[in-house]
Amino acid sequence: MKIGNVSQLNDFIAAVNECKGQVWLESSDGDRFNLKSTFSQYIAFGRLFSEQGDYLELFCSNKEDELIFFDYFKKHPAVNGKT
Repeated sequence: MKIGNVSQLNDFIAAVNECKGQVWLESSDGDRFNLKSTFSQYIAFGRLFSEQGDYLELFCSNKEDELIFFDYFKKHPAVNGKT
């Protein structure tokens, strides 16, 4: 799922924390950011905010966790969550 324009950061972090499996963002350069790590979250969100127009790919190790993000995208369509 590609994401960008994460304006509701607290809701996004809450979605990550709700996930049972691993959640990470990956850049087009192949950089991976583990969102279960607070330090990695800072780096990933800094990248999203600094590279306007750039999207990162969201991955979940647990397929059931993807439903959490689909709900997040419904609530916050500006994030542009597309598979």
